[in-house]
Amino acid sequence: MTARIPEKATVDGLEDRWADVWEQQGTYAFDRTKTREEIYSIDTPPPTVSGSLHVGHVFSYTHTDVVARYQRMCGREVFYPMGWDDNGLPTERRVQNYYGVRCDPTLPYVADFEPPHQGTEGKEVKPADQVPISRRNFVELCERLTAEDEEKFEALWRHLGLSVDWSRTYQTISPSSIAVAQQAFLRNLARGEAYQAEAPTLWDITFRTAVAQAELEDRERPGAYHRVGFARPDGGSPVFIETTRPELLAACVALVAHPDDARYQELFGTSVVTPLFGVSVPVVAHPLASPDKGSGIAMICTFGDVTDVIWWRELQLPTRAILGRDGRILEEAPSAISSRAGLAAYAEIAGKTVFAAQQRIVELLRESGDLVGDIKPVTHPVKFYEKGDRPLEIVTSRQWYISNGGRDSSLRSELLERGEALDFVPSHMGKRYENWVGGLTGDWLISRQRFFGVPVPVWYPVGADGEPVWDSPIVPAEDALPVDPSAEPAPGFVEAQRGVAGGFVGDADIMDTWATSSLTPQIVCGWRGDADLFSRTFPMDLRPQGQDIIRTWLFSSVVRSHLEHGELPWKHAAISGWILDPDRKKMSKSKGNVVTPMGLLETHGSDAVRYWAASARLGTDAAFDEGQMKVGRRLAMKVLNASKFVLGATGVGSAATLEDGVRAAELVRGFSVTEPLDEAMLGALDSVVATATAALEAYDHTRALEVTESLFWTFCDDYVELVKERAYDGAAPGEAIDPFAECSGGAASARATLVRALDTFLALLAPVLPFATEEVWSWYREGSVHRSAWPSGVPGEGAATLAAAGGALAALRKVKSEAKVSQRTVITSVTLQVPQDAVSLVVSARGDVMSAGRVESLDLVGADVPEPVATAAILAE
Repeated sequence: MTARIPEKATVDGLEDRWADVWEQQGTYAFDRTKTREEIYSIDTPPPTVSGSLHVGHVFSYTHTDVVARYQRMCGREVFYPMGWDDNGLPTERRVQNYYGVRCDPTLPYVADFEPPHQGTEGKEVKPADQVPISRRNFVELCERLTAEDEEKFEALWRHLGLSVDWSRTYQTISPSSIAVAQQAFLRNLARGEAYQAEAPTLWDITFRTAVAQAELEDRERPGAYHRVGFARPDGGSPVFIETTRPELLAACVALVAHPDDARYQELFGTSVVTPLFGVSVPVVAHPLASPDKGSGIAMICTFGDVTDVIWWRELQLPTRAILGRDGRILEEAPSAISSRAGLAAYAEIAGKTVFAAQQRIVELLRESGDLVGDIKPVTHPVKFYEKGDRPLEIVTSRQWYISNGGRDSSLRSELLERGEALDFVPSHMGKRYENWVGGLTGDWLISRQRFFGVPVPVWYPVGADGEPVWDSPIVPAEDALPVDPSAEPAPGFVEAQRGVAGGFVGDADIMDTWATSSLTPQIVCGWRGDADLFSRTFPMDLRPQGQDIIRTWLFSSVVRSHLEHGELPWKHAAISGWILDPDRKKMSKSKGNVVTPMGLLETHGSDAVRYWAASARLGTDAAFDEGQMKVGRRLAMKVLNASKFVLGATGVGSAATLEDGVRAAELVRGFSVTEPLDEAMLGALDSVVATATAALEAYDHTRALEVTESLFWTFCDDYVELVKERAYDGAAPGEAIDPFAECSGGAASARATLVRALDTFLALLAPVLPFATEEVWSWYREGSVHRSAWPSGVPGEGAATLAAAGGALAALRKVKSEAKVSQRTVITSVTLQVPQDAVSLVVSARGDVMSAGRVESLDLVGADVPEPVATAAILAE
């Protein structure tokens, strides 16, 4: 064995070695001279840069990398960029906690500011202890921390072996990405697809920002039903409602019941009076009212929940808001409350939190006698911002929206058609898209009242009265992008005119993170500044992503591409499943049950972790399983060791230089295959290649791995053992074989088959085990296995012969094991019973079976047995 092939092969250390080589040699560099037909373009998910990656990322990104490597070996030039999603609340929260600061836009910028902390070792800094700083200082800290995190992310991805072109990374908050997002928004605005409106808005009182429908999640929370009586003007019996939110009584604008509810027919069209506050409100009918819920009649408040908004809008009710953006009851009572008693009751809750206001209102209702019976505890779903810790409220605010079909049935139909045209893998994931689009209740709210993100690129003129003219936005030219209206004057104005009559104000909001992420195809393909690249890569071929963001990232990307380009942004959507913890719960940072991956990669090896990931199909949840990773490590080690045997037994590994090794490999590969067992091996391999290729074309990497791995173990455990003696051609094990010397026909046939099989197995396993396969390839081949041609194959015969011959050999070995003798012991005579339909198959491999089993005399008998059985065996002394 020469220095080209290590004396002792190991998977340890392969990641660093080959990552460096791939970088130096530009193995995965994208060649942009190729045509669109020659390019396979991937819209890789940009992970959120807010701390660390977890094992779920390794799981799904491995699936994508398998696709990229396969497509590259099929001769396609793979466009495979990597991005980082920097902006948004996760980054702000991390910066606040990491540096111990919070943003106060009213403060001036401080040059060379150094934060009070440099990491808090996982401990949160209480808001009261966070140092307030200017928006510009805060954004600079966001940029500093994300840059550090991105370096760590890239190092992990390289260690995992992602075949990304690392010269093509992007950030969602870079100047170029901001310009793309702003240009797309301005075009939406020009076409009337983006608009501003003051309306009821779901609001997170912790983050002080609006929240879109796609960012909601229901969480079960404890509550209680309070039975409250509303007085009738005629002095009749009170009308009782049951509510979980008595603190909103002052915001009540109507009572509502189902139009078919017989109990309330006589009340429709009349009025009742709110307890405590003495306001007359109508009793109305609406089909969304539930006769089976509570007393069957409910109060409509502006606003308690999403249903209140629907009732308010469709029944054209007045607005009587009492809740501020800070989550406290407004100091000033609604104008409808005019009585002395009503104003006194309101003063009791003004300025209080929702919780404190509810407690006080309940006390007041008890005192007035309007609260009757026991308070009934209940657990019910409450809407939260997906990253929030407190229930959402609904406040009235001015926000920016983009049309998404939620209020336009024709656009909804068009977007549903786009979903039908998109190839979802697995196909049933398309139903989630369809259900989401069909269930939209409003347009996409894209503005956020935060600090680190893409600024909404508009200003407003300030009228003579000093108030902004909201319906006359001032927009920049596209060639002026990116812009920050909070820091730059509006076109045609100077900074001194900011905020004064006759001057301007800048929009202080930023865009929702999805408003930028929805444009990743446009960002990476060069839509704004590289028309040539855009024509070669867009529409893209693949969008890989998680199932939980079909409603956000996938749908919003379809919306933006449909509105701007009139087509889908990609042809296929590959949807990964979730990683489950031992309790079968989804792993997520918010649940605190994630596993960070670098330790796993170092313990088991990257190939082993990739094997675990690739063992799960798209759309299928998988258990976190280190046992499966150990299986993967064993497979990677077997690739190294089996390859060493093949190169030794064929003489290819004896060549003094790589150049001689390549010549030897080509020579041996060209030998004639004449023996039935060798033909069977190649036939079985052909069939596996055909099956694996079809599976990978259908994005079923798991099926491709299954059939490849199964035959590989048959090759190692059975075929190699069966032909070992023949391949050596009389040479002693370990003796150097000259591949250029003449050998027998049987040996030439075995050696040719061994080299062809090795070439093919390395190619088939390369997408999943890139490090082990590249290591072996370097021992006897030039270039990279990852730039080699994918093997071709057609369904063929041979598997049955291999199985029959392997079963016969196993039966002979069992005889020796039961006799407790060495496997090298000679069997002087044996009768081998085999299934009737396998007799001819074993006969075709008879010589190899006898040689490998060290049998001098073999009597083959067809019998009614499920597998070969050796009987009447006589062992040599």
